[in-house]
Amino acid sequence: MTKAKEKLVLIAGTFDLLHPGHLHLIEEAAKLGKVVVAVGTDAIVEKIKGHKPVIPENQRLFMVSKLKGVDRAVLGHETLDFTKIIAEISPDIILLGPDQGPSDEKWATMLSQKGLKIKVARLQKRTSDFSLNSTTDIIAKIKKSGNTT
Repeated sequence: MTKAKEKLVLIAGTFDLLHPGHLHLIEEAAKLGKVVVAVGTDAIVEKIKGHKPVIPENQRLFMVSKLKGVDRAVLGHETLDFTKIIAEISPDIILLGPDQGPSDEKWATMLSQKGLKIKVARLQKRTSDFSLNSTTDIIAKIKKSGNTT
């Protein structure tokens, strides 16, 4: 009996200040197959979020590549056309976080326009094990405490 080919699962994000939400996404992706993480470049993060990440892209890429459950980490492209890196990686599944854009309908349109037949799945909820489950939450707490050095 031959073993079935393990699915390739793509997740993507900024991964700026690592937190439990990132680990939750990676753990859930690993349940589906081999995990490839596309880490957003500094330029793309700035275009999407309106500010540069706290941690430089090469350091974020290094950190993510060392996390348990990550089989490979790559730096994203300098374009907002996410289908380019998706086509290069050629995953079986794209796993999105619960509040990660764009919408499921937009993903379906983008992928079909490029002839990419890839399943898109979405986590239904954030992990609730900890109070600081996002980079935004962590930065807000730092600002509130006055420890901005």
